[in-house]
Amino acid sequence: MKVFEPIRILVADDHPLFRDGVAHSLAGEPDLVIVGQAGNGEEAFELANELLPDILLLDIAMPGQDGIETARRVSAACPVVKIMMLTVSENEDDLMKALRAGARGYVLKGVSARELAGAVRTVATGDVYISPALANGILFEMTYVDQPNPINKLTEREREILRLVGEGLTNREIGERLHLAEKTIKHYMTNVLQKLHVRSRVEAALLAQERRLKGS
Repeated sequence: MKVFEPIRILVADDHPLFRDGVAHSLAGEPDLVIVGQAGNGEEAFELANELLPDILLLDIAMPGQDGIETARRVSAACPVVKIMMLTVSENEDDLMKALRAGARGYVLKGVSARELAGAVRTVATGDVYISPALANGILFEMTYVDQPNPINKLTEREREILRLVGEGLTNREIGERLHLAEKTIKHYMTNVLQKLHVRSRVEAALLAQERRLKGS
């Protein structure tokens, strides 16, 4: 008979009532077990190292070390731990930064207990999970099977900016890197989205990754 191995979860959120609620709802599932709770990023990092959970559920906005930095540190120190962001942020920059920091899941707070448990199982098996509210647009027009590479429509400057978007930089940060005004970067990004026929920065960055946009 196969030995049952539950998915071990560490929950990190600075709001005790919300954290307890998440832990309680997940603990009610027969294949899920809560091994610890953390109230901030530093504590989450320490417990992740000590407990090595299968899943670390992280809020982004926490005092001190935020969830993005915590994810980056845990990914480097404990690659066996799969990280999921559980957040209210629908910001595309936050999503990109979380994924680049090593997160394998991005779930919006307010999801049902059933959806959250399903997301945990998905990530635990090695897949990526992004809340449908965000994921619906990510793959929009990303398969151009018999069409020319749309990246070829971009100027060199537009490609450079798109590469930096893919690194998780904001318009302000890109402007500082290239010594251009933030308004100018926004103008370039508007052109990029129109040329690639996508609706958001995330879609543009993912399309560029799929079509192998490389650094110069």
